[in-house]
Amino acid sequence: MITINIANQTLTYQDSVYSISSAANGVGEIEGSFCTPLGKFKIAEKIGSDLDLGAVLVGRVPTGEIYSKPLFKQQPDRDWILSRILWLDGVEVHNKNTKQRYIYIHGSPDEFLLGVASSKGCIRMKNSDIIQLFNQVKTGEEVVIQ
Repeated sequence: MITINIANQTLTYQDSVYSISSAANGVGEIEGSFCTPLGKFKIAEKIGSDLDLGAVLVGRVPTGEIYSKPLFKQQPDRDWILSRILWLDGVEVHNKNTKQRYIYIHGSPDEFLLGVASSKGCIRMKNSDIIQLFNQVKTGEEVVIQ
């Protein structure tokens, strides 16, 4: 089971603790709120198993780009989803819309601040960390965000 602690901005899996970034707008389940939902979830899909570190995804599809500072300078407002995606699906009544909201655990540019709430609703991780986690978890595995 993956446990995400919003107050501490950490993700724990087995004996590993990773620094994350949850939503800048706080927690919540409302469509369009850009908040991180709370409760119990499952990993609905794993996307990007063979991608390079820093591979850019848009709409869950690799673009063929690899993240770089010059690419960021060209598109500074882009919501960077990199390396791997663990797509979450809510299993409780209040968070059933999570998959339709496209809430993921995913890689982000390594220079983005982790340990501080700053995402648009997803759980951001360092690229090497999401790849390590991705390789250990299974589709259907339980996730708790508290």
